[in-house]
Amino acid sequence: MGQEVRTKLRQVLRIGIVVLTIGLFLAFFFLNIYSLPPKTAFEKWYGNWPAVVMAAVVFLFFLFFLTRPRGPKEWRGAGLTTAFFISLFTEMFGIPLTIYLLAPLLGVEPRMFGMHESHLWAYFLSRTGLVNIEAGVYLVMVVSTALLVLGFSLLSLGWKEVYRGRGELVVTGLYSRMRHPQYLGLILAVIAFLIQWPTLLTVLLAPFLIGRYILLAREEDRELEEKFGGDFRRYKESVPGFIP
Repeated sequence: MGQEVRTKLRQVLRIGIVVLTIGLFLAFFFLNIYSLPPKTAFEKWYGNWPAVVMAAVVFLFFLFFLTRPRGPKEWRGAGLTTAFFISLFTEMFGIPLTIYLLAPLLGVEPRMFGMHESHLWAYFLSRTGLVNIEAGVYLVMVVSTALLVLGFSLLSLGWKEVYRGRGELVVTGLYSRMRHPQYLGLILAVIAFLIQWPTLLTVLLAPFLIGRYILLAREEDRELEEKFGGDFRRYKESVPGFIP
């Protein structure tokens, strides 16, 4: 009985660490964005290298803790994920290479892109005259934040189910509705950041990254079929891969 209690306590502790990590990342990320005035100028927003390092380290730690890459193929996917998020946070807080390249094509100075204008989808919407920049930023942030919360939830809940499964075929919880909630969570996170803060490099990397997650999911299906045989085949026939 004592061993069972200790095991449950360890599970609760690990889950608590995951929840705390998610909370700290989200708090840091959004406080760093919203602690400055909405009209924050180019010079005050960019060049924030501590924010680049902190966001990249915390976010990648969270991803690798939950997904735990195994073998060369998964580590190659992890390398692509790392490149995506490091380039994202570098342009988000450090050096806005996309804006430097894009501004001359739009006939404007790069330094006119403060915090609000750097949400490029919001900026483009405001240029059409459909909404002002504040409304555009609000729309972009609401949509991207909803996708991030959903993506993080799928990652965390998927990890919890797998961890509790202890190597057995997991078919309960989220896995009773989809076979790959964690890969879907990663895909939603990528899409969310493309909406929130698009850059040329992340737009180029995103299709390869999403395609990589789909390929890894198919490879995982093959591995599970080899391991669990008919049990997995019956599960695969009744539960979709990504969309419930």
